[in-house]
Amino acid sequence: MPVPLVSVIIPTRNEAQVIAKNLQAIKNQTYPSCEVIVVDDGSTDATAEIARKFTKFVYLRSHAERSVQRNFGAKKSKGEYLLFLDADMQATPSAITDCVNLITANSAIGAIAIPEQPVAVNYWEKVKAFERSFYSDFGDPDTDAARFFSKKLFEKAGGYDETITGPEDWDLPETIVKMGYQIGRVSSRINHYERIPSLSKLIKKKYYYGLSSHRYFKKHRLPIVGPKTIYFLRPIFYKNWRRLVSSPALTAGMFIVLTLEQLFGGLGYLVGKIKQA
Repeated sequence: MPVPLVSVIIPTRNEAQVIAKNLQAIKNQTYPSCEVIVVDDGSTDATAEIARKFTKFVYLRSHAERSVQRNFGAKKSKGEYLLFLDADMQATPSAITDCVNLITANSAIGAIAIPEQPVAVNYWEKVKAFERSFYSDFGDPDTDAARFFSKKLFEKAGGYDETITGPEDWDLPETIVKMGYQIGRVSSRINHYERIPSLSKLIKKKYYYGLSSHRYFKKHRLPIVGPKTIYFLRPIFYKNWRRLVSSPALTAGMFIVLTLEQLFGGLGYLVGKIKQA
């Protein structure tokens, strides 16, 4: 009996430093039937050239946000299932096999979250990795975002909302849940290279993501004050307070980062909402 094809879709822009590791990790998967689709947003480095060494499916979508790239890749795909990865990620060898096994074993599951294992070098990367370790190690419904989907259900849900950048990773799974399906979770990991050269770049990205977040909250009728928006309201931190106490330097840095992300994400939300009005 033939195994279902899985299409791995990767949006890129100037990712020459990391894309080869991502594509090699897909090549190293234990799952035997994968196609890789790279959708590049006009890279000025060697991203596309490197990608073509691994796959013939390399497409150009200039001036496209991540959701547009992902949806374009899905339209080009031939797989029964879709896995969306960022360029700076590496799926561990059994990740795709575990996802296929879980989704085929339970018809109630429409999408699957794969925990991220942060890879960090400098202090701020280690701080962000420390924060993410709570979500990946313990599981957190407020932050888990599915990356693996049934293609039929992905299309039925309308794919990624192209008017949202940042919260789109939460938006699509929540739409699928509203359709009556569950979000599964596997134990395999995705190694994620944080790549935070400075604190200022991190908060600028948070501000940018905040600009379209009002559309996400309005779409799902979510409260502005809650665990998704107010980081310090996330129960995952307080349930695992011993980890906070055991790493005071990282905890202090996390407090600084979350405070700044809160301020600049909130500012982006207000600016985006005012501009839309």
